[in-house]
Amino acid sequence: MLTIHAADEVRYGTETLKDGAVAVEGSRIAAVGPLEEMRKRFPGARVRSWPGVLGPGRVHEGPLPDAPSPRERVHAVLKSGATAVREEYVDSPELRAAATRNEVLVMASAQSPALTVHGRADLAVLDDTGACLATVCAGRLVHRRR
Repeated sequence: MLTIHAADEVRYGTETLKDGAVAVEGSRIAAVGPLEEMRKRFPGARVRSWPGVLGPGRVHEGPLPDAPSPRERVHAVLKSGATAVREEYVDSPELRAAATRNEVLVMASAQSPALTVHGRADLAVLDDTGACLATVCAGRLVHRRR
């Protein structure tokens, strides 16, 4: 199913689109542009509207948060808007398995995330304080703040 994620602003490369949207099909970004253009291009798509700024998922740079289980440690990362973690901090087979099950990227080095058409659909929506409102990891909505 194709989903359009719309926000007050979308950060796409060096551009900031007011009332922008990202169309996601499966685990990939199908298109980025103004919301009305995306609605016309993809009629019948589910539209999720978010207040705030939609941009690429973050890379969690440090140790994963403490939690009772590896799954909960990975979920804490997703709640922060991160869809990738540094390999050096995924230091057990259980933690690596939890990251893999949740499709969190495990990266050898930090790369700047970017929204790219046909690229992996890793998105974060942030409010004006920088707090995460929603996280989309490989096309799946994995966190939303109520």
